[in-house]
Amino acid sequence: MRKIILSTESGADLPKKLADRSAVQIVPMHVIMDGQDYLDGTLPVKDIYDYYDRTKKIPSTTSTNANEYHDFFTKIKADFPDCTIIHIGYTSKASSSFQNAIIASEDFDNLFLIDALNVTGGLAAIVMYAVNLLEKDPAIEPDKLIEKIEAIIPKSRLAFVPGSLEFLKAGGRVSNMAYLGGALLKLKPRIELVEGKLISTKKYRGKMSSVAEKLMEDYLNQYDIDREQLYFLYSIGLDESIMQRMDEIAKENQFKNIKWMQAGAMISTHAGPGGFGIAGLEV
Repeated sequence: MRKIILSTESGADLPKKLADRSAVQIVPMHVIMDGQDYLDGTLPVKDIYDYYDRTKKIPSTTSTNANEYHDFFTKIKADFPDCTIIHIGYTSKASSSFQNAIIASEDFDNLFLIDALNVTGGLAAIVMYAVNLLEKDPAIEPDKLIEKIEAIIPKSRLAFVPGSLEFLKAGGRVSNMAYLGGALLKLKPRIELVEGKLISTKKYRGKMSSVAEKLMEDYLNQYDIDREQLYFLYSIGLDESIMQRMDEIAKENQFKNIKWMQAGAMISTHAGPGGFGIAGLEV
């Protein structure tokens, strides 16, 4: 029986322990800081914020290139001979990473690419959905698994409030930053994935403690999220009391499993310190 191996990018922010336990293969994206290229996952997030405090400059990020994907897929095939690879990729609307994976895939058989049209926790929720399907039915055929993954993509809902608008503004990945208007520094925008694009959909005012609660309230009112699993996302610097309060609200709303995920270096470069987000799958 041919084994199915799932893979994704570091921009999914899938915790290493979870990825290792589920045998999900992770290919790193890149963070460029002070003229040096770091693989995402090798650079402590704190170094990014220290660099900004010191220089008032924000690192840039780059996608995984085609050669790196080729090496990545080659290693998977070597480690798991005769396997089928299903790669669930970072949204093609915000990075060239998926296109680079397509270029590399031409040299491989039994390699399938899925554009998740999502990032960080929204991407991780899709990957973990696929993991759970495989655990329940290890003999599932690749085409059937792919069909199920593609069907869940439009149901993956991610919403987050960045901790620093300076980082968000400098990152340039949000399609409608002009929406925030002249009061940029007084606002905390809600960012969502709309057809794979990062879009600011709402503006909040106030401290992050109240904004986080309002985000959670709006998110649960807008989406009928499967109560089996909820993902909370944070960048370092988010107050512990906010995290505790979000846990309480999730339990009050009957969520059975709650998983906190820290934003890695690549995502943190765009979100800044102290950010908070929510991800889940609609029923």
